Amino acid sequence: MPIPTGPLIPQYQPAPVTKEALDYADLAIIDLRNFATTAEERGKLALQVREAMSSQGFFYVIGHGYSSEQMKRMFDIADVPFSRVSHDEKEKYLASTKQAGSFQGYKLRQYWHIDNGVLDQVETYNIHRNVSSRAHPEALRPLLPEIDQFARHSHINVLGPILRLMALGLELPEETLLDMHRWDGDSETYLRYMKYFPRSAEDEQKTKNVWLKGHNDIGTITLLYSQPVSALQILAGDGTWKWVKHIDNAIVVNSGDAMDFLSGGLYRATIHRVVQPPPDQRQYTRLGIFYFCMTDDDVKLVPLAASPVLQRLGIKRRFEKDEDAPVMAEWRKARTAAYGQSTLSKSTEETDIEQEVIQGVVVKHYS
Repeated sequence: MPIPTGPLIPQYQPAPVTKEALDYADLAIIDLRNFATTAEERGKLALQVREAMSSQGFFYVIGHGYSSEQMKRMFDIADVPFSRVSHDEKEKYLASTKQAGSFQGYKLRQYWHIDNGVLDQVETYNIHRNVSSRAHPEALRPLLPEIDQFARHSHINVLGPILRLMALGLELPEETLLDMHRWDGDSETYLRYMKYFPRSAEDEQKTKNVWLKGHNDIGTITLLYSQPVSALQILAGDGTWKWVKHIDNAIVVNSGDAMDFLSGGLYRATIHRVVQPPPDQRQYTRLGIFYFCMTDDDVKLVPLAASPVLQRLGIKRRFEKDEDAPVMAEWRKARTAAYGQSTLSKSTEETDIEQEVIQGVVVKHYS
């Protein structure tokens, strides 16, 4: 793929990789360069993906088609909505349709409630994969061709092979999940730029150093382009939090609720959270690039019961009857409207857990 070229913009300076000895999760690494070789190689990759998704719900992807130089340019672009746009202009592009289940545009700081009256120090800018579907700040407009190319690449050349491998892991036709995630379909799949800012010592104490509570993602697959500030943790099977290690030019992949529903619980929606970085990175901002994937809006989130794997292992249903299950649009609208705004209740069965009920499903948030 050619190196993106476009207007000159300031270069984002990422933090150095931490030197702290952290307890990292042992995640599988999937090399997508092997996907297009032979059917036998795809079969091997599919088994690796199935094992990773059923045991941890997370894995790394390498060989995804963008070079380190290209990704550096993408991070330079990702910083533009935060560092090159004034506060007044940001307010003109706020994500004003959140209650309708969409969240395109800005979310500024001090919006999500974290804990004990502390609000977040995170800015996000969400861009629908159809980048021309709404207006953007002036500084981003010359960069839209590169953003469009990157969104298409993420969808077609990264998400596409992953969905094929996951379908093969269910012993279903390769296109089964892919056909639910059409590039030109009616869905909310989108690109997110996200920037975390350091917090005060008082806020850290009140929140026990948690920046974003433990949660599941809403959709099917999340692609997180790896960056050096250590802050992401996943909840391991033994109940401990494990750090996710930065791998240069890798993608961290995880499944969300919708994939958990479709796979009958085989592909786990693993709880993950964001915490204060280790001491040698605490003075830096944390800039992230995400591609949040959802099925087409009209896909009913019921288990793929035709899967021979699910027939052998059994199906974990989140809804008692298939007819009670929501379609993707209903699920995303309910989750999006509630996130960071609803009143949570303490779990009576587990400590450090708050919960809410959405579409009949208990959604948990972990401290």
